[in-house]
Amino acid sequence: MPDQLSRMLGERPWLLADGATGTNLYNMGLAPGQAPDLWCETHPEKVRELHRQMIASGADIILTNSFGANASRLRLAKAQDKVAQLNRAAARLAREAAAEVGRAVVVAGSIGPIGEIMAPMGRLTEAEAAAMFTEQAQALKEGGADLLWVETISAVEEMRAAAKAAQAVGMPWCGMMSFEPGGRSMMGVTPPQLASLIDRLSHPPIAYGANCGTGPAELLLAVAGFAASGNERSLIAKPNAGVPRYQDGGLIYDATPEVMAEFAVLARDLGVRIVGGCCGTTPEHLAAMRDALVAAPRGPRPSPERISARIAEVMGPGE
Repeated sequence: MPDQLSRMLGERPWLLADGATGTNLYNMGLAPGQAPDLWCETHPEKVRELHRQMIASGADIILTNSFGANASRLRLAKAQDKVAQLNRAAARLAREAAAEVGRAVVVAGSIGPIGEIMAPMGRLTEAEAAAMFTEQAQALKEGGADLLWVETISAVEEMRAAAKAAQAVGMPWCGMMSFEPGGRSMMGVTPPQLASLIDRLSHPPIAYGANCGTGPAELLLAVAGFAASGNERSLIAKPNAGVPRYQDGGLIYDATPEVMAEFAVLARDLGVRIVGGCCGTTPEHLAAMRDALVAAPRGPRPSPERISARIAEVMGPGE
C-alpha cells in the first residue's frame, strides 16, 4: 500500500507543509538557548497547540518537535538518555493534533543534522550518524509518525546515513539540504549533486529539496537547480521567512506573509509539489501561502531573473 504522503501527492497538484517549530515556540515562551525538543515533555500542551495552529492555517504536513532530538545534540542539554522518550512524545503530540481534524494531515518526524562535522573533515563517521538517526527514527515510528522528514542537512555522507536509518526502520522519508548564498551547502554540495545522490540511494526519499537558508528567493534559485537536473522525484521548498533581526528583545524575520505568499506561488509554478516555511514562518504566513496557492492561477515556469525580481518587489525598498 502506498504511504499517506504518496497518496496525497497522487491526488493533489501541491501540498502545504507547516511553518517553523523552534522560532514559534520561542514566541510561546521557550527560553533562548533551551532545546525546543524538551518541551515535548515539559510543555506538551504548547507543542500540541502549535501543531493545531499550523493545521488551522492549512498545513497538510506537520513536523514533529524533534529536530534536535538526537543523542549528540541532546547531550548539550544533558538529555542524551531521553532520545527515545522525547521522539515518541513528539510524534504522539503531532498525531493527536492531526487526529482532531476531519481531513488527512501527514505527521512527519523531523530529523535535523547530528551537529558534528562528518568524516573525513570531522570525526563523525557515516556509521555513527546512521546509528544515531536510527535511534531517533525508531522512536518517531513508535510514536505514530507517518514518515521521516530529514532536513537542514549539509553533507552527502549525513544524507546517506539518514537514508540508511529510514531503511533500517522501514519508513518512507523526505530529505532536504540547506543551501548558502552562492548555491552550495555549508559542506559544498550543489543542488545537482544532491539530485544525483538521491537517484543513487538504495532507499530513496518520496520527495527531496531545500529548507532553511537565507530566504525565499535564494532557496527558489537552489530548487531551480533540482528542477533542471532531470530527477523527476517530487520537490520540496521550505525557506526561512527572510533573515532575522533583533527587535523588542526578540527575533523578527523580514519576510511578511505577502512575501511568503508570493514565494509559494512561484515555487508551485516552478514545479515544486510540497511548499512550506522554515525559521520565522508563523501560522499567519502559512495561511497567506495557502490562500495564494488556492487563488492564484498557475503561471509559466518562472526564470531565475523573475524569481529574484518578484521577491524583491514584494519585499519592498529598504529590506
